[in-house]
Amino acid sequence: MMSGAMSMMLAAALAHACAAASVAPHARPLTAFAAPGPAPMLRRGIETGRCVSAPPRVALAGTRALATRTLLPALVRPGRAAAAGGLRMVGGQVGEPRVFTETDTSGEHGFKKVIMELEIEGEIMRIETGEVGRLAAGAVMVKQGTTVVYSTACGDLWLDKEEVIEDFVPMSVHYQERSSAAGKTPGGYIKRDGRPSDDEVLVSRIIDRTLRPIFPAGFCREVQILTTVLGYDKQHAPDPLAMVASAAALLASPIPYTKPVAGVAVGMDADGKFVVNPKREVLKNSRLNLFVSGTESSVLMIEGASDFLTEEEMAEAIEVGMKVVKQLCIGLQQFSDKTLEVRGQTKIMQLVRTVDDSLFAEFEEKLSEQMDAACRTGKTSKSDVYSAVFGLEKVAKKMFLGENPTPGREIDIKNTFKRFAAERMRLLAKNEGLRVDGRTLEQVRPISVRMEPLPAECVHGSALFTRGETQALCTVTLGDKGSRKRQDTLDGEESKRFYLQYTFPPNSVGECGRIGAVGRREVGHGNLAERGILAVLPSEEEFPYTIRLESLITESCGSSSMASVCGGSLALFNAGVPLKRAVAGVAMGLLLPDALKRGVSSSLDDEAVILTDILGLEDALGTMDFKVCGDAKGITAFQLDIKCEGLSTSLLRKALMQAKSGRLHMLYHMLKASPKPKTQMAPSVPKMIKLSIPQSAIGKVIGPGGATIRALIEEFSLTNVDIEETNGEGIVTITSLSKASNEACEDKVRFLVQEANNFSPVGGGIGGGSRGSGPRVADPEVGKVYEGCPIVGVHPFGCFVQLYDGKEGLVHVSELSTKRIDSVESLFKVGETMDVKVLALKDAKGKLRLSRKAVLIEKDDPDADKDLVPTPAIPVENIFSDVSSE
Repeated sequence: MMSGAMSMMLAAALAHACAAASVAPHARPLTAFAAPGPAPMLRRGIETGRCVSAPPRVALAGTRALATRTLLPALVRPGRAAAAGGLRMVGGQVGEPRVFTETDTSGEHGFKKVIMELEIEGEIMRIETGEVGRLAAGAVMVKQGTTVVYSTACGDLWLDKEEVIEDFVPMSVHYQERSSAAGKTPGGYIKRDGRPSDDEVLVSRIIDRTLRPIFPAGFCREVQILTTVLGYDKQHAPDPLAMVASAAALLASPIPYTKPVAGVAVGMDADGKFVVNPKREVLKNSRLNLFVSGTESSVLMIEGASDFLTEEEMAEAIEVGMKVVKQLCIGLQQFSDKTLEVRGQTKIMQLVRTVDDSLFAEFEEKLSEQMDAACRTGKTSKSDVYSAVFGLEKVAKKMFLGENPTPGREIDIKNTFKRFAAERMRLLAKNEGLRVDGRTLEQVRPISVRMEPLPAECVHGSALFTRGETQALCTVTLGDKGSRKRQDTLDGEESKRFYLQYTFPPNSVGECGRIGAVGRREVGHGNLAERGILAVLPSEEEFPYTIRLESLITESCGSSSMASVCGGSLALFNAGVPLKRAVAGVAMGLLLPDALKRGVSSSLDDEAVILTDILGLEDALGTMDFKVCGDAKGITAFQLDIKCEGLSTSLLRKALMQAKSGRLHMLYHMLKASPKPKTQMAPSVPKMIKLSIPQSAIGKVIGPGGATIRALIEEFSLTNVDIEETNGEGIVTITSLSKASNEACEDKVRFLVQEANNFSPVGGGIGGGSRGSGPRVADPEVGKVYEGCPIVGVHPFGCFVQLYDGKEGLVHVSELSTKRIDSVESLFKVGETMDVKVLALKDAKGKLRLSRKAVLIEKDDPDADKDLVPTPAIPVENIFSDVSSE
């Protein structure tokens, strides 16, 4: 492992080299690094930020984003993104909130509604309560355009109920996109909206992670947030509306949740201007898909992806979003006050148990020396570090619990111990620049990379990435379009050409646990890692395969999702996927002074300590988990979770810049192990052939109910045959493990097309459309002999000949000669001629039937085929001159 000083020096050198390379990457000399250093290829890879000669940068492609749909992810669903660059991009035009009441006199109830309106980027966001869901503790409707989101907050609010004291808030958040919101009926037999999709899970996580840190300490009653999309206009994304609706429902209820929070999506338009809550057409080509939430004065959560935006651009985007969040929070506070006034209710603060804050001073007095010693072990083993620190928790309980503890005393001791341990860790890091495992603040744990740990005869690509005691075994599986991940959304059916599946079994932390359906955490971590890699994937034209990337976490002690990004990038290299460049991910931590955790004060920012590549312990006791993916040139994905009431944007800027040096260190080790993608794919990768066919022949190749395709797959031992109609023609993709099988099937498909259209390809290919598009050509005469017909196609099953302009037909191998023919291709060539007789306009299969053998018999010359000497050839270009003109 490199020392902290060496790591910092290397990071600085790499950052300088990459900054220079961004101006003219291909003109950079290989001598930019002084020896000793990485090998020349590795040096150039780091200098340019690329591992191979990369094509021009392209915008993220796809459809809806955040939760992949709009907010990006966890969340940027491939597709809503922006395309421009540069800084100084202003945006986020927002007005002043307006709160008022309105009485509905259209019916007998006389609903008295409280309404808040706020103009954002020229669009009015309307929040109202008082008409729908009046039995819930809080219920609101949020509208923007004609997108409508309904959210309720309910809780266990009975004062006379026996208290069950916990050290967390048992809150559950459920977000649902009803099919009826887009005028659709769910598929399947039941025709009912069912289990949540991955996108719905991701939005639920966004809401949960924003709301949870703001609940007051000492509140542990059950709370449930139900948020439903009731209307979707395919322009205004429901995700940011869902975040605002959930917060508004809590604030408008008696639940003791008093601090307003809100969230917005931020994109970038074609001019490089940041746009808050952008419409779908903006997000289609946006380089940024960001979701940011916070309070009036601080950031609570960020999530999203970008097309290599710089740290400075990302910080500016966060500030633009927070400008709108601030106005939303001001409006929500007024909305909450007015709603409670109209309903005659107040916040039930009696449900918040008083926490014994005096314990912290007692811990400082009696356990500081022991905790300082535990934080100085310098041991790198997870079990040793945890035992040293949390071993003191038992001592603390014996010391402070007493014989007859009051209700909640044990919980207070447990929570105070965590605060105390975090503060002693912060002081050690602040004063001495050391962490519990002996590392410096910016030092990355030891890294090991093993390429192709699994046999290439079985697995298409694999890599084992180990960082400290965090380890990810990543595997790649390549397939055709049939392997794509498909799902129904409000925008219609979507398919993903690339998807990452993250698995976190309990054995990765040495425990027993539940095994079953994928959990929300796995969905979120997998989506973040997927977004981190998405921006460097080759286009489908460059690499037609569907890419499935799996990350199996075999060890976990901090930031397994970022290990998935590093290991996944290497596994794709090993599979031969031509990535534009390698990307890495790093998790940043934060240790805040205890006073700063309870209210943001920028004057205390200097006391905060930012950590690179956090341990599991630093994640558990720290304040922030900030994951950043990308390379030397910019950021591809990011995610922030905190455990306090918010962070200042200045702290986030510092964390972003520090994360860059950590990424560069990891890229050094990654490129040293694999400087570029493999040029030859594993033998187990399916072989693929693509050909185009006329639109009129698609039905013939598919067959009744897909019978012909199934027969082709079975006859030639194929993996799949896929047909896609595009631009007025059909694109047939044949996939199998054998090149010979593909070619044999291709020949059969060409025969089916020629049979369907009585048309054969110029130069052996299939194209040009069907005959039906031009003037009708007269049918040949049955029984007539057509002399000197040029051969336009030769196949094992026979020859296609041109009777006259615009009319071709097949002479089956059985009708070519009076003798048995073993190889048609060896005896007949395209451009030669033959005499044929029309036996029937439609045979049993409805096709034109021609015969050369009948002509020979009629001439009473059975020996004419003795040598099979053809008549003079006609140039191929002359044969098809008329065909191509049609």
